[in-house]
Amino acid sequence: MEAILGFAIALAISLTGVGAGTLTTPILIIFLGVPPAIAVGTALAFSVIVKVASVPFYALHRNINMRVLGLLLIGGVPGVIVGSLLLDRFKHGTYQKPIFVALGVFITSAAVLRLYRLFRPRTVPPKPRAHWLPWLTFPIGAEVGFSSAGAGALGSLLLLGMTNLSTAEVVGTDLSFGLGLSLVGSGIHVSAGNYDSALLAKLAIGGVLGALTGSASAGRVAQRPLRIALLLTLIALGLRLAWQT
Repeated sequence: MEAILGFAIALAISLTGVGAGTLTTPILIIFLGVPPAIAVGTALAFSVIVKVASVPFYALHRNINMRVLGLLLIGGVPGVIVGSLLLDRFKHGTYQKPIFVALGVFITSAAVLRLYRLFRPRTVPPKPRAHWLPWLTFPIGAEVGFSSAGAGALGSLLLLGMTNLSTAEVVGTDLSFGLGLSLVGSGIHVSAGNYDSALLAKLAIGGVLGALTGSASAGRVAQRPLRIALLLTLIALGLRLAWQT
């Protein structure tokens, strides 16, 4: 079951570009009954496995802007540390319900923003304001550390609105940003014991196959309808998580 979920999640990610953490966390909580902190830590580690296979491709084609990536990480890394430590601090007892609500809100918000970007693409080149990126990526990093969601949707929106990067550079730079946050966040959660190694291994087995299948099929599958359907599903999952009892 877990390997099949890993395959389906990685396939969806590779076909649509929807973030690994955004999709994995609610599925683990709702369908497998994994505790929130364990789900976030496992999702971040799984995100590393899925993304690490894609980043070298963008680096090879020089579609990662290292200056912009550095600015993203300056704010994002401290944020993901804070968010990870907060989740670890409040993972027990009476804080469970607020954590479900927060996770649901974060995941739903990230999906809504991604959906908005699909229907309202950039038409006029923005005025470059990259110097603001560290300040704006701190809360994104905190969200990733707390919920594993947001790096892909929110990071790409920032890059589209505040830089003149090409579409390929936005994807490559944002993917690298998400990988960096996932590495730091998963390291903190793993060191705190907030992960399930057996579950991660099963997800990874299916995830590698799913990523390879999705990469081979990406050029032959209409991505926009899949993205819309997946984002609407994520909104429903996020709302369900917010009302989790």
